[in-house]
Amino acid sequence: MPALPYKPGDIIKYVEMNMAEGGSFQKGMNFRPRGGTSLFLMSTRRGAPYNDRVEKQGRVLIYEGHNAKRSRGGPDPAMIDQPAVTPSGRFTENGRFAIAARAFKQKRAPAEPIRVYDKVHEGIWVYNGLFNLVDAWQEESGQRKVYKFKLVLAEDQTTSPARAALEIEHTRVIPTPVKQEVWLRDKGRCVICGGDKNLHFDHIIPWSKGGSSLVAENIQLLCAKHNLAKHDRIE
Repeated sequence: MPALPYKPGDIIKYVEMNMAEGGSFQKGMNFRPRGGTSLFLMSTRRGAPYNDRVEKQGRVLIYEGHNAKRSRGGPDPAMIDQPAVTPSGRFTENGRFAIAARAFKQKRAPAEPIRVYDKVHEGIWVYNGLFNLVDAWQEESGQRKVYKFKLVLAEDQTTSPARAALEIEHTRVIPTPVKQEVWLRDKGRCVICGGDKNLHFDHIIPWSKGGSSLVAENIQLLCAKHNLAKHDRIE
């Protein structure tokens, strides 16, 4: 798996995400694009089209599958069951990821690794980290069935084992509404130097010391320089 030029919690531009991942990603579910690592683009913001959610202080994501493509004269995709196959019989992304989850649960394959990105502002995304797909199921949602995918934060987030433990403690996933509130409050700049480059969402009180990912009061924007200097000290 190729290393990324950023780590979990880093704030990046949409074009930077595409360059790092080697494509132009418009859809939310991407199963092994170009034979590489799978990608999910998620959102828990108000009005988001799908009901994604964050659990267990960001160690677990529940990602909702995606609707069928809209067709002229066809039913509203949001009113029918999310499909596992297309009308031509090909697997959709729902179907591909569901098969991968089933293979893991049946111990026929390792968990599918998925890199997860979260949109917080127009053209601005956050890399949430590398997760493992461990389960998939269908559930009732109104008058239809939707897919749900359970992802667990991978223990090794980097190619550098010496930094993995530090980063895993530093970056429980922060829900989108909290990220948006912090982004607006801090005006998209480092709270120490005012810089607007290489930004990162930082826990003021680290998760390892009891700090929460769920409230804006415990989250701040730091540039890479000041984020590295701080590490997991309480200041």
